[in-house]
Amino acid sequence: MALLTYADSALSLLPPVIAIGMAIVTRKVLLSLGLGIAIGVLMLTGFAPMEAASNLGGRVQGLFWSEGAPSAWNLYTLGFLLLLGVMTALISVSGATRAFADWARQRIRCGRDAKLMTIALGVVIFIDDYFNTLVVGSVARPVTDHYQVSREKLAYCIDSTSAPICVISPISSWGAYIIALIGGLLTTHGVTDIGYLSAFIQMVPMNFYAVFAFALLLAVVYFGLDVGPMAQAEQRARRGQLWDETKGAPAGEELDLPEADNGRVWGLLAPIGFLILLTVTMMLYSGGQALAADGKSFSVIGAFENTDVAWSLFYSALAGVLFTAGYCLQQRVPVGYIVKALFSGLKSMMPAIYILLFAWTIAGVISDMETGKYMASMAQGNLPTWSLPALLFLLSGFAAFATGTSWGTFAIMLPIAANMAEAVEITMMLPMLASVLAGAVFGDHCSPISDTTILSSTGAACHHIDHVTTQLPYAVMTAIISLVGYLVLGITGSTVAGFACASVALVIVVTLLKRRCEPSCQ
Repeated sequence: MALLTYADSALSLLPPVIAIGMAIVTRKVLLSLGLGIAIGVLMLTGFAPMEAASNLGGRVQGLFWSEGAPSAWNLYTLGFLLLLGVMTALISVSGATRAFADWARQRIRCGRDAKLMTIALGVVIFIDDYFNTLVVGSVARPVTDHYQVSREKLAYCIDSTSAPICVISPISSWGAYIIALIGGLLTTHGVTDIGYLSAFIQMVPMNFYAVFAFALLLAVVYFGLDVGPMAQAEQRARRGQLWDETKGAPAGEELDLPEADNGRVWGLLAPIGFLILLTVTMMLYSGGQALAADGKSFSVIGAFENTDVAWSLFYSALAGVLFTAGYCLQQRVPVGYIVKALFSGLKSMMPAIYILLFAWTIAGVISDMETGKYMASMAQGNLPTWSLPALLFLLSGFAAFATGTSWGTFAIMLPIAANMAEAVEITMMLPMLASVLAGAVFGDHCSPISDTTILSSTGAACHHIDHVTTQLPYAVMTAIISLVGYLVLGITGSTVAGFACASVALVIVVTLLKRRCEPSCQ
C-alpha cells in the first residue's frame, strides 16, 4: 500500500506536536514518542490497522537491517554508545574517576570553576557532537558532582558547547557536511567568486544563535544566572540531590561500582586522550579512503566531508575499551571489578538506547509525512527582503524542533534559502544560509526528540525531559537575541550592524538576569 503524503497540509505537524507536547506534559518520553509514532503511522496508512502494524514492523526492522544489509549508521552509533558506557565504567572501577576528582579539587575552587572547565572541554573536543557530549560528560561529571552542580546545569553546559561549536567549526563532522551542502548551492546558483571554505568562514559571525548561545552560557555560568526550572534544579543540588531522585536513576549513571584504591589521574586522561586521538585519525582515514576511491587527492577538509563518522566512532570506542581494560589489568584491578564494569556500563546506556531508537523511528515517520516540505513551503511568498533572514531563522527553528534533526533541517531549508536569495537579492545569500544554520541549532536545542539533546542528557547522566525544560528558557533568550540581529542585518545589509545589535541585546538580557539572580561561586 502506497503511503499517504501530507506535504501540503498542516496535519503533517500532528505527530511531532503530539509527541513533543506529551513528553513535556507527562515527562514520559518513551510513551510520548510511541504515541506520536502510532498516530503518524496510522495517518500514513489511511488509518488501516493491519497496514499500520506492518508499516511499523518494517520501520523497527529498518533500524537494524535495511535493503538487504545491516543499517550501518544506526548499529555503529548504538555500538559506540554501549562501548563508551563500558569504557566509562572501566575508568570508574580503576579508581581514576575518583583520583581525577581529587586532583581537580586541588585546582578548582568552586562549582563555577567546574562548569567553566566543562565549557573549555566542550570547546576543545569539537570534532563531532555525539563524541563531544558523551566524552565531556564522562570527564566533567565527577568534578561537577563534587561541587554540587546539578546534572541539568551540566547538561546545559555540554549541549551549548556541542552543536554550537561544531556548527561553526570547519574541521568537524558538522562543518564538513555544511561546506558540502553550501558548495553545491553556490555552484548551482552561479556564485563563483567565493570559495566554499571561505563562504563557510564568512558565515560564522552571521550564525548569531551559535555565537550568542555560547556567550550567554558563559554569562550564566560566570554570574550564576539561574532562572526558572534551572534555579530549582540548582537549589535541589545544593541539598545533595544532583538529579530528581523521584524519577529513578538517569541514563548514563553508574551505580554500586567498586573502585580500586590505587587509582591515578592518568587512568582517566590516558584512555580519553587515546580515544580522542584515535577518533580523529579514524575519521581522517575513512574520509581519505573515500576520496581515494573517487580518484581525488587527500585534504583535511575533504576527508572530514567524506568521513564515515559512525564507523570511526565505533571502532575508536572499541579500541578505547580494550586500551582501558588493559590499563586496568596492568594496574591489577580485580577481574571481578572489570566484569562488573562491563555489565554495568552496558546497562547504564540502555535508557538512552531506547529513547534514541524511538527518536529515529519518529524521525522516519515525520520524513515520510514530509513535514519538512510543509515547513519549507511556509517560507515562500511575496515577503519584504529585509524580513527573510529572520523568517528563515524562525522557520528553520520550528522545523528542527518538530523533526528533531539539525542535519535534516539543513538539507531541507538551505536550498529554499538559496532559491529565495537568488530570486530577491543574491547578496543576501550568505546571511540567509547562516540564518538557516542558526535556526536549526535553536530548534535542536529545544526539541525533546533531538538526538543531540538526548545524548547531552546521557553524557550528563541527567533525566532527559529535565534537561529540555531547564535549557529551554536560555534557548529562547538566545533566539530573541538572534532575531534582533537578523532583523537589523536584513534592514541594513550589514553583518557588523546585526552582530553589534545582537550584542547589545545580549548585554540587556544579562543585565536583566543579574538583577533577578544572586551571583555566587557555587
